[in-house]
Amino acid sequence: MEARYPARRRPKYLNLLKIRQPLPAIVSILHRISGVLLFFPGIPLFLYGMQMLLQSPETFASLQSGLDQPLCKLFLLLATWFFLHHLFAGIRHLMLDLHYGLQLEHARLSSKLVLATGAILTVLAGIWLW
Repeated sequence: MEARYPARRRPKYLNLLKIRQPLPAIVSILHRISGVLLFFPGIPLFLYGMQMLLQSPETFASLQSGLDQPLCKLFLLLATWFFLHHLFAGIRHLMLDLHYGLQLEHARLSSKLVLATGAILTVLAGIWLW
């Protein structure tokens, strides 16, 4: 006799773009993305800029004229937001590791604070940059 197994349920199709994540999850995902982008291409570009800065007066002038371009300023502003968000989200994660802010309302508040401080300081850096 053949053993009868219940019909297997097929996996449901999940559209990942339609799933609504909670704010702490979004901050955590952005923390990971900003860390990856700071590592690569962030570190190589930073080291290349430092090399141009220190190599000779001509390469310093070339770097300075390149950094005056609006597209480059926009890139620097984006890198500033990556850095600030990664910094504040990292502090938030350290606090969570120390068991501060584990309640849902505290986690949501700290996520809002991370996003707000990163955005405000990036806007201030943009005002200073331009």
